[in-house]
Amino acid sequence: MSRADGSIRVLLADDQALVRAGFRALLDAQEGIEVVGEAADGRQAVELAGKLRPDVILMDIRMPVLDGLEATREIALDRRLDGTRIVILTTFELDEYVFDAIRAGAAGFLVKDTKPSDLIEAVRVVAGGDALLSPSVTRRLIAEFAARAKPPPSSRVLSELTDREREVMALAATGLTNEQIARKLVVSLATAKTHVSRAMVKLGVRDRAQLVVLAYETGLVRPGWLD
Repeated sequence: MSRADGSIRVLLADDQALVRAGFRALLDAQEGIEVVGEAADGRQAVELAGKLRPDVILMDIRMPVLDGLEATREIALDRRLDGTRIVILTTFELDEYVFDAIRAGAAGFLVKDTKPSDLIEAVRVVAGGDALLSPSVTRRLIAEFAARAKPPPSSRVLSELTDREREVMALAATGLTNEQIARKLVVSLATAKTHVSRAMVKLGVRDRAQLVVLAYETGLVRPGWLD
């Protein structure tokens, strides 16, 4: 987990050494971010995650031995790593495995050629508990794959939520951060965070990204609302 000084500990998982070296140089140069390990395949990523317990893992989706999807699933199932957030790295925005990765426990995804400033911001955002679901292309991707996923679970799964918790969940699904939700509902940031957290606990989801996926799967938010 985070060190006593509050720095964000990052694990890099990519089979290309040059990619890892570039990410390490960029992230290590930032105040409050430290790269604590590198993995060249998915199996190494799982092993190092258990050993190092990083705050954030930048995970390539296509790797030898064990791909990023399976590695993400294994890490998400490890209760010791509940505080670890995984960001999937992909070459293409419409990677067919991205949605499966988010369902498996990833907090979001980034295209590999993203701007350095966006990568740094992504690490900070995910470490802070938000999901990388804000860009419109990402939201459309989530909506598209949710619509084509398995038959949705009954909307009864939302029955335990209060009306306000449903409202907050729907807003999160449109890509709003806790701060934006607080402004929209004219409530404090702490109150918005509390509603999001309670919804996650009641629904038994691991993180905010899975909360968003469930919002689509249950029909609380429907594809097309984001356009």
